[in-house]
Amino acid sequence: MIPRRHRRLTSVLAISSLAVATAMAAAPSAHAVSANLVVSEVYGGGGNSGTTLASDFIELYNTSDQPVDLTGWTVKYWSAQGTTAQTTSLTGSIPAGGHFLVKEADGSNAGAGALPAPDATGTIALSATAGRVAVVDPNGTVVDLVGWGNASQSEGTAAEYTSNTTSIARVSACTDTDNNAADFVAGSPTPQNTGTPAGDCTTGPTPPPTGQAATIPQIQGAAHRSPLTGQKVTDVPGVVTATDGTGFWMQSVTPDDNPATSEGIFVFTHSAPTVQVGDLLQVAGTVDEYRPGGASGTGNLSTTELTSPTIDVQGTGHALPAPVIIGVDRIAPQQTIESGNPGSVEKAGVPFDPKVNALDFDESLEGMRVGLKDAQAVGPTNTSYGETAVVPGQNVTALRTVDGGVEYNSYDSPNAMRLILSDRLLPKGSVGAANVGDTYAGTTVGVMDYDYGDFYLDVTKAASLKSAGLKKTVATKPSATQLAFGTFNVENLAPSDPQTKFDRLAGQLVHNMQSPDIVALEEIQDDNGATSDGTVDSTATTDKLIAAVRAAGGPAYRAQWINPQDGKDGGQPGGNIRQVLIYRIDRGLRFVDKPGGTASNATAVTGSGRKTSISFSPGRIDPTNSAWDNSRKPLIAEFTWRGSPVFVIANHFAAKLGDDPLMGRWQQPQRSSEVQRDSQATVVRSFTDKLLAADPRANIVTLGDLNDFEFSPTTNIMVGSGATKMTDLPRTLPANQRYTYDYEGNSQVLDHILVSPSLATLPWPLSRVAKPYDYQVVHTNAEFSDQDSDHDPQVVRINLLALHR
Repeated sequence: MIPRRHRRLTSVLAISSLAVATAMAAAPSAHAVSANLVVSEVYGGGGNSGTTLASDFIELYNTSDQPVDLTGWTVKYWSAQGTTAQTTSLTGSIPAGGHFLVKEADGSNAGAGALPAPDATGTIALSATAGRVAVVDPNGTVVDLVGWGNASQSEGTAAEYTSNTTSIARVSACTDTDNNAADFVAGSPTPQNTGTPAGDCTTGPTPPPTGQAATIPQIQGAAHRSPLTGQKVTDVPGVVTATDGTGFWMQSVTPDDNPATSEGIFVFTHSAPTVQVGDLLQVAGTVDEYRPGGASGTGNLSTTELTSPTIDVQGTGHALPAPVIIGVDRIAPQQTIESGNPGSVEKAGVPFDPKVNALDFDESLEGMRVGLKDAQAVGPTNTSYGETAVVPGQNVTALRTVDGGVEYNSYDSPNAMRLILSDRLLPKGSVGAANVGDTYAGTTVGVMDYDYGDFYLDVTKAASLKSAGLKKTVATKPSATQLAFGTFNVENLAPSDPQTKFDRLAGQLVHNMQSPDIVALEEIQDDNGATSDGTVDSTATTDKLIAAVRAAGGPAYRAQWINPQDGKDGGQPGGNIRQVLIYRIDRGLRFVDKPGGTASNATAVTGSGRKTSISFSPGRIDPTNSAWDNSRKPLIAEFTWRGSPVFVIANHFAAKLGDDPLMGRWQQPQRSSEVQRDSQATVVRSFTDKLLAADPRANIVTLGDLNDFEFSPTTNIMVGSGATKMTDLPRTLPANQRYTYDYEGNSQVLDHILVSPSLATLPWPLSRVAKPYDYQVVHTNAEFSDQDSDHDPQVVRINLLALHR
């Protein structure tokens, strides 16, 4: 994960460098540093949802010491990838050091406010997120150009994306480096016209912003958004507590008496600041709300910051405020927000109560020095990004897992006490690589930040990591009278992966899962992995894994699958992931081969009673149903073991992409991706019902990565009710053992094994002497920083007596 303020520039750079190479003819080239007029601000969200301004606008600035006659001048606009410009003609003049406001199209939000009196008016409807604007002199020469978002042309790197509520504006009106990313920053729109007091670029930078004197808690306010958003403030006092490559945090040394108002704030300088930790400052700037994620991050909370700052260093080496120790000085609530508070927590009128709501509690500490005493890891360290989900070492009331994680067992009880430790302000690896249950002994200190759906503690002082000695699960070996089934998401396995990945996965299959008879594998990629060239077969992938299993001392397996249509099943582009069933050939298990199944033709139930069968084995279940659009289609195969037929359905349902974050702006979070999974579950359940209608005693095992929880509507659909009710095996475990995955400190079930009624119970008196099945989640990945997949496998061992009923 790219650190917050570096992320957005990196993504823009990647887009712009590709686009500029192919679209340089889309607009005239800009000169070098402009001699007089520059584009100073562009806003395209006018009249859109959530905006406070009714109109789009383009603002110019005259950097010279002479007025400029605008007769014959124009401003031009291109969409981000467009080749045809829209033009607004200019009239009048711009005074020396003056601004010039060009009003463009109005939006449909009638409640939004008007711009200041425009100096020129056009009808261009600008994009709210990305585009290109140029100012052109009477000779047709582009004297300045700005591209933002995914613009196909820009000066240097494109400036960042905007939104309905943000514009791009120059960091300094007098500075034009011909690099849009360096010269512009996104923030609240601040339109200025020729009536704005003139600046002077001939003797130095633009004078510091004027505005009201304010303290940090006055800027932060007791709310998720500053009451001073968009306003200029001056004489903001504080001491520098931490720095990064784009700014610094400062905190008040004379706090107010209201714990709901944060004493810390981030000051965005765009490039590495010159101030040092311990510097005592007074800062002037514009109050802004920065929302991580740009146009795609509307579900994230915003963070309050000061932009375009003027900094007055008044002392050095000042002592830093003592950190607030969460769990000791202040105890975080367990609930994210009070139930029944729908919509945005940022809107006016929503209660703000840090004593009750975890979102408000964390917001009240935004930008401040915060500490955790003996923090406990509730998620494994992501060593690529130096991030670890933790909870305080004291006063955590959440349901804990057997290994020390936090169980996510209902939509109303996410791990609201978690913070993500990040080492981005320290040398890489300084925080240490933790497994779930490990403790950071002592006090970890950092600054409270927010990024992409989570509150972060950007660590400035790391505690020592103490291992809890977590061991990987080893499943019970199946007996001679048990048939073992497993499921394992192997995370985009491709032949191009290092041999060590195959060897380690094979080790889990053989030694931890104890070589189940049938294993459903999810995320098997085609033979050239993520290369998009039409390849769909996965023989090389499965052969390499099966060979690794043999090398690890395991049995001989064979594989069955259906090649998907190229690019139709989602997942990593070019990878063509699919489910594969591998099965042992040394324990009397027989695959019932019924050829004819393809990517697009559906298998069907045939026969009845003990002669119930399927038309294609392997086959796909209703693969052309719209429920499977851009998603993996379920794979079904028929087996027999010692004369008993068994139907195995391997699944990989649609991912949770697009859902609101648990610690985000919208509460309660909306689970938009659930709609498709519910449809997929309905399709699979309908096929299961057909099998059970043909033979009520049919032996059915449906398993795989359902991408949803054991308490979810998706799983409820799969389970069904009445005489044909399937048993979801994760639900049979004690509450603190129900997890196959750990997402941002929430231990949760995403992977399932369900069995049909015939396999879930034994009749009297057999039930007195034997169990129908033994089920285990094999914890080998989700809780460990050194993992081979992000999912844990699981195994069920079915008693022969159940199979022979």
